Amino acid sequence: MSNKLSSITAKKALKKLKKAGFIENHQRGSHLVLKHFDGRMVVLPMHSNDIPTGTLYAIVVHQAKLSLEQWKNL
Repeated sequence: MSNKLSSITAKKALKKLKKAGFIENHQRGSHLVLKHFDGRMVVLPMHSNDIPTGTLYAIVVHQAKLSLEQWKNL
């Protein structure tokens, strides 16, 4: 299995994050803030068609604290 992320739409990313246990907290402009019960928070940009791979990596690994393997299995 590849360790690379491919860009996906914000809606698909939102669906995966919800599967990982994140819930919508609030929205500020076009940025949706999601929160996990353990305190992790993620800011998801809803204004673009596809989230660039670098931004997606920062969201998945740094903010959501998920491994790439966990992300791909959602």
